Amino acid sequence: MSSIRARLVAQILRVLIRRRDWGSPESMVRRARRLFGTPRPFRRFNLAGVTVTPTETNHPPGEWLLSRVSTRRTILYLHGGGYVSCSPSTHRPITAALARLTPARVFASEYRLAPEFPYPAALDDAEAAYRWLINSGVSHHDIALAGDSAGGGLALALLLRIRDQGLALPACAVLFSPATDLTGSGVSVIDNDGKCAMLRSENIQAFARCYARPDEWREAGASPLFGRLDGIAPLHIQVGDTEILLDDAKRVHDKIQSSGGESELVVSAGVFHSWQMLDGFVPEARNSLQQAANFIATKVDRPAI
Repeated sequence: MSSIRARLVAQILRVLIRRRDWGSPESMVRRARRLFGTPRPFRRFNLAGVTVTPTETNHPPGEWLLSRVSTRRTILYLHGGGYVSCSPSTHRPITAALARLTPARVFASEYRLAPEFPYPAALDDAEAAYRWLINSGVSHHDIALAGDSAGGGLALALLLRIRDQGLALPACAVLFSPATDLTGSGVSVIDNDGKCAMLRSENIQAFARCYARPDEWREAGASPLFGRLDGIAPLHIQVGDTEILLDDAKRVHDKIQSSGGESELVVSAGVFHSWQMLDGFVPEARNSLQQAANFIATKVDRPAI
């Protein structure tokens, strides 16, 4: 049974956000940019014990979140938002919590958004951020990738690109309700339509059309589920049992395990899409973020105090 607060938020999402038809691509993008992410006051509330510093102009755009603990652990975070909305600031409840709980330095990348910058712009920016970290002296052993929703799919796509280009792999990756299949072919897209508090089955391809051409949807860089998933870093995946993206997570997990890779999947009951965003209000969010932090801490070198 989910918490009272989780059930309350789910009801609010059903009223404010969930729609079967978001209208034209232009209206869908405007609506997503207005509604996705957390309210500004809540973002400030979650910054206790964490400092936020934007990157300099000659560096990849984004922001650093640093806890009071000195550590070599570095998390490259890729935010969600359907590839068309949100920013590092909208996802500070997650990034600040990971900075505190892991503890780690978190670099939240401000990758370019569609439709102004379609695929593969976001993936190119994610790769540039990873290369920048490596070139600035951060060991790949000290890096964890993380992301939610579209950002979770982007983190997995980045792992595949890192492997294919022969770059040193990060220590691990954490995926929160990752969107890994732009075609929307998962069984849960239909079975959980109406159960998912935030998304309807039609939304998958509607957002996909803003991000990439239909002939690109099955490319590994856009839908990493369809790529080779062997030879990548260990994964920790979280997803809700009522999400339409449930099978996006389950199929990735099963495919990695069948190839001999390392993946752990946590399916939580009764939570809404990207529930980790409401850390500090929904108790399930803190529990899930602590699980993710514990996973990163076991895979990345111990902090230097």
